[in-house]
Amino acid sequence: MEKVLVIVGPTGVGKTSLSVELAKACHGEIISGDSMQVYKEMSIGTAKITEEEMQRVPHYLVDYCSFTEEYNVKLFQEKAREYIAEITSHGHLPIICGGTGLYIKSCLYDYQFTDQPQDTEFMKFLAERSTDELWGMLSVIDPKACGNLHPHNRQRIIRALAMAHTGEKKSEIVEAQEHRPVYDAFIIGLTMDRQRLYERINARVDTMMEQGLLQEIEQLHTMKEDVWSLQSFQGIGYKEWKAYIEDKESVTSCVESIKKNSRNFAKRQYTWFRNQMPVHWYDVEEENYRNQILEAVKAWMES
Repeated sequence: MEKVLVIVGPTGVGKTSLSVELAKACHGEIISGDSMQVYKEMSIGTAKITEEEMQRVPHYLVDYCSFTEEYNVKLFQEKAREYIAEITSHGHLPIICGGTGLYIKSCLYDYQFTDQPQDTEFMKFLAERSTDELWGMLSVIDPKACGNLHPHNRQRIIRALAMAHTGEKKSEIVEAQEHRPVYDAFIIGLTMDRQRLYERINARVDTMMEQGLLQEIEQLHTMKEDVWSLQSFQGIGYKEWKAYIEDKESVTSCVESIKKNSRNFAKRQYTWFRNQMPVHWYDVEEENYRNQILEAVKAWMES
């Protein structure tokens, strides 16, 4: 099995800098496991890694597509596996770094995706329903699927309803998977005191505002009509601005919503990774934690 190093953890914990350090130490190349950094025009709100931060380490699936294009877990799985094979072929170590759990798990395990026939009229019907209504429908049609979905994740709720409409429930498809790993993966998880992580997240949002997050939103809003319907604008840091653009909330209120949603997302990330994959956790506040990680990675590579 091909070896793949994986770095996961909540938003703002320090995954990016560790990934570059390990890539330089272990002849690695990095595949982004983030569902938002793929968009070329969205940099500030995604906390996208900069050229300087990359330190000449090759990165993949960063600035991969336009914010008006669709990007999903199936596409990530296909491209990530292609890059893993390519990186391995020239003797380097593939490193997946990111916090989008489902994306990473779909790559590491035997997840299979099928193209679903789309009923245009049914999709139009779903588009006209509120998110609460959609969640209520799914809780009746496929209650098991609700256990792995957030009630505000409109896009994934619609996808689950569309799957059930074709006769194959999302929960049944997931249960049919064998959940076998397809790589020899060593998964590193970064953690820290929850309250200090929340303080770090709040400070990062403040930094985004100083860097011009609002200006980025306003510019994107002029580039595409009804950006709020785009998949890219469902991400935290972007969706919260709709109320401001429509003169319903202040800048301060939107910023506070971003901070709150980011903290809640970090909480969900912890829960997801602890329950879904065999993660080796390291506390970033412990002295020499990076040396401990490097030693563990090298031992795994030699095994």
